[in-house]
Amino acid sequence: MDQGTLQGIATILAMVAFLGVCWWAYSGHKKQDFEEASQLPFADDASDSGADGDGASDSINKQRGGA
Repeated sequence: MDQGTLQGIATILAMVAFLGVCWWAYSGHKKQDFEEASQLPFADDASDSGADGDGASDSINKQRGGA
């Protein structure tokens, strides 16, 4: 086996792995899990907010150099 053959085999294995990941990601039984994960950034977490419950504006003010 020469180097070209090994590179061809590696390319085919990488393509099969890529197609497997695409099949897994777009399969119907994972949809619910991905829908829940897509909502995580919007989840209301009381531990992240400040005492007044407005943690988002507090962090924006800190980034802008405000109070």
